[in-house]
Amino acid sequence: MPNIKSAKKRVLITKKKTLRNQMIKSAIHTALKKADAAILAGDQETAKAAVVYASKKMDQAVAKGVFHKNTIARKKSALAKRFNKMA
Repeated sequence: MPNIKSAKKRVLITKKKTLRNQMIKSAIHTALKKADAAILAGDQETAKAAVVYASKKMDQAVAKGVFHKNTIARKKSALAKRFNKMA
């Protein structure tokens, strides 16, 4: 545990940011699972809504700096391929 006041503050800030990042990542994983489930079910409307929602969540994560833009671009491309293959 740090002794210096600024180092103590950084520990608290790091914990808070880590929690936020975990929440965002968890939301993305959930959105991707729901989109994949809808694609496998074959329901066009539900799948389209789920894919749009997942893409939006991924874009928000990039804007907040949780993921690198190329990582999300790869994930969105793979999701779009799966959706288009279904259609």
